[in-house]
Amino acid sequence: MILVTCCISLTSWMIAVPPAWAVNNPELLPEKVTPVVDLANFLPDVQEDSLIKDIKDFEEETGWRLRVLTQYDRSPGRAVINFWGLDDKSILLVADSRGGNLLSFSIGDDVYNLLPRTFWIELQSRFGNMYYVRDNGDNKAIMDSLNTIKGCLVKGGCAVVPGLPKEQWIFTLITSIVGGLVCGFAGIPRKKGQVFAWQWALIMSPLWGILFISFGIGPVVTRTSDWLPLFRNIMGFALGVLVAYLSPLLNQPNTSNT
Repeated sequence: MILVTCCISLTSWMIAVPPAWAVNNPELLPEKVTPVVDLANFLPDVQEDSLIKDIKDFEEETGWRLRVLTQYDRSPGRAVINFWGLDDKSILLVADSRGGNLLSFSIGDDVYNLLPRTFWIELQSRFGNMYYVRDNGDNKAIMDSLNTIKGCLVKGGCAVVPGLPKEQWIFTLITSIVGGLVCGFAGIPRKKGQVFAWQWALIMSPLWGILFISFGIGPVVTRTSDWLPLFRNIMGFALGVLVAYLSPLLNQPNTSNT
């Protein structure tokens, strides 16, 4: 599952760009300007009406312009630019189930000052991947991504997408344990009377440090304030060190005097 998620994230990196604007079909757009154009009928009527109101209220309060387009068979293409008057403070979410990922975004230049490109790649891969959409539905994927965007804009920006999904936490736990194993094996005494080979542990510190700190701790502390995942990862690292350090003792043959 983790490997599949990583593959989806890598694929999203390559396709996390606005939908192709080669076509121009203004006849697909409604006569009345509305912030949500649901051509694919992903949103129930009640939810769509509520979303329209929320987007209008959010724009009045903050100045950021959120727009939503869902499409399936045909796309209005470049026609949405004039229809909505997209500018540097606009964020266009396009939901199209024909590709490998439901979501794509067209981002105004001013938005990148608060939400960098890596944020949008992670947002797309988290809420737009086929597994999230299958388990939660197209409409929830759209709403969750919009709520995340609004929350980050209100608090002045986000470097990463807030929240720590279970799959991502499991990955950080695994890297923490592996980092502990590397550190523990490096610290196995190599001289008589030596308790812990600190020199070798320091030599190997770039490897176990990247595994434990960069991949095990970093993603947790930047995405959640919950202490439990962090505590578990630290315990996983400590367990890995202990198991690796004690492995020579466990592998010694059991001899007895007769």
